[in-house]
Amino acid sequence: MNNRKFGYIRVSSRDQNEARQLQSMKEVGITDRDIFIDKQSGKDFNREQYQSLKHHLRAGDILYIHTLDRFGRNKEEILYEWTDITKNIKADIVVLDMPLLDTTKYQDSLGPFISDLVLQILSWLAEEERERIKKRPREGIGVALQNGIKFGRPKAEITDAFITVYKDWKAERITATEAMSRAELKRTTFYKLVKEYEEHLANR
Repeated sequence: MNNRKFGYIRVSSRDQNEARQLQSMKEVGITDRDIFIDKQSGKDFNREQYQSLKHHLRAGDILYIHTLDRFGRNKEEILYEWTDITKNIKADIVVLDMPLLDTTKYQDSLGPFISDLVLQILSWLAEEERERIKKRPREGIGVALQNGIKFGRPKAEITDAFITVYKDWKAERITATEAMSRAELKRTTFYKLVKEYEEHLANR
């Protein structure tokens, strides 16, 4: 029985296009029936099409991946899956954009060492990038806070308009509900400002 070529493609969501990865698989002669596509996160390997692909892999088969980050994003899991496929299943792996990660080229003892070393570095970089992406929003918020940018609703303040409404309300010319409506304040905020304003008057 001839050894088979398989292609594995992953995109992060249904909005991303897999055309570029698909084209690279076709260029190395992989047929549509042997290309497995997952449209989900690469945080782990619990993916339907990936698991189906592993079920089909046999010793001597070749698995093609466009880039390492399409394979996965967690360092330990990438290393585990790589070892499982190359050592346990005894299939080869070719990462198309990284010639050093091509286990079909290595027949001597130095080859696996080079491949494992490069894989360690690239899987670490893939995980670092994932962590960097997660940190960006938090860092952005931190910088914004340092620069005095406030998040959430702006703090309600005592304005001339509020004081006018307050005086009409205290003189019973308008109801509390009408006062809140004119001041465009919610009940709790209105009474909070009333308390602050009356404390201010008392301390003058």
